[in-house]
Amino acid sequence: MVRLFGTDGVRGLANDTLTADLALKLGRAAGRILVSQTQDIVSINNRKRAVVGRDTRISGEFLSAALCAGLAATGIDVIDVGIIPTPAVAYLTQNLGVELGAVISASHNPMQDNGIKFFGTDGFKLADEIEDAITKILDDEFAGPLGEKVGHISLDYHNASNSYINYLVNCIATPDNQKPLQGLSVVVDPANGAASGTAPEVMRRLGAKIIVINDSPDGTNINLNCGSTHPEQLQAMTVASVADLGIAFDGDADRVIAVDEKGALVDGDKIMGIIAKDLKAKNKLKDNTVVATVMSNLGFVQAMAREDIKVLQTNVGDRYVTEIMRQKSFSFGGEQSGHIINSSFSTTGDGTLSALMLMKIFNSSGLLLSELANQITRLPQILINVSNVDKSKVETNLAIIEAVKQAENELNNLGRVLLRPSGTEPLVRIMVEAPTKSQAVKIAESLASVVARSIAL
Repeated sequence: MVRLFGTDGVRGLANDTLTADLALKLGRAAGRILVSQTQDIVSINNRKRAVVGRDTRISGEFLSAALCAGLAATGIDVIDVGIIPTPAVAYLTQNLGVELGAVISASHNPMQDNGIKFFGTDGFKLADEIEDAITKILDDEFAGPLGEKVGHISLDYHNASNSYINYLVNCIATPDNQKPLQGLSVVVDPANGAASGTAPEVMRRLGAKIIVINDSPDGTNINLNCGSTHPEQLQAMTVASVADLGIAFDGDADRVIAVDEKGALVDGDKIMGIIAKDLKAKNKLKDNTVVATVMSNLGFVQAMAREDIKVLQTNVGDRYVTEIMRQKSFSFGGEQSGHIINSSFSTTGDGTLSALMLMKIFNSSGLLLSELANQITRLPQILINVSNVDKSKVETNLAIIEAVKQAENELNNLGRVLLRPSGTEPLVRIMVEAPTKSQAVKIAESLASVVARSIAL
């Protein structure tokens, strides 16, 4: 059976596969999991509580209303914090001591998509078994509490945002340096998303001089030709304004990328490398280890090895990075896409926090961002998606296995090959890294041809 929850919650086309009815059911089911132990939990003096936030998509309004209604119908008191970054909900869930956090967002996806994801009281994403328990009772008949025992929904937009902003400032400022970003000129692109009202304010408080673009969300322009997935405007504006660097977030601000003074991209691998080196120098990198995914560039792994920093790689998805970090008590990790987790401060990927850490390191380094970033050299990487194939056979088909072996022999440990089935579509993703782009293209196209003819639907 296909799981309702993917690696980042429930996703779908808003008002099509992700409907108000489904949001209501998810709220009721999640609420029932919280109140299922004893009836006392829904008494007036001992209520469970939930925090619900969303990004700027227009569909977030009705989905949030439905989710809040579902939770309240089980006796949960709901704090609706409105438009706010995903990591802010994780922070507030833990900081306020509530039992559940929920975010309505489809992150970097187009406006028409949306999603719902949950955090536990510890600020971490719910475990698979809890998500499965929610799914199991999704369509059950439910006799909810009556009268005074129904949940209350309260609005708390201003205090929630201010609390998150103050938290970020306190993560970066020190008693002897309240403005560690003083003198820095930065172009900021919040993608017309959830960070539009928080990230610029934090940077100003810490002393940066900022130029903000794409910070006028209207419900339909989130991620539209802007933000971390479309950085062209940021690159042009950073160069035109002679800024020190540019920063771009995705729609819910759990990921970040940067742009150097020349307009060149600084991706998640390079940001992680810069921060990891700084943490190691300050003896704050647990076991001198960074947790990354298999999509991190081999050049990043090699650069970390030169610094005596180990890289432990997981499956794709920031939740898998977080799981390994928790299991092994590692302090730092993330993804090439810009999901970066520093467990000393946060339980999930926080784009604003990662940007602030990068900016602080840069401002004290005396180097250009291009000079810092170029210490982590990327190998040319080619990605090809092969569609309309039986992805379940990619790891067992003999022709594909032989083709991969030949490609690895050709690379001779100077590059790598990765084939993985998509989690949501009937396609196989092929990634090849090689010393030269032409070699990477040749190998990737050859593998794509083998996959297409060997396991075609």
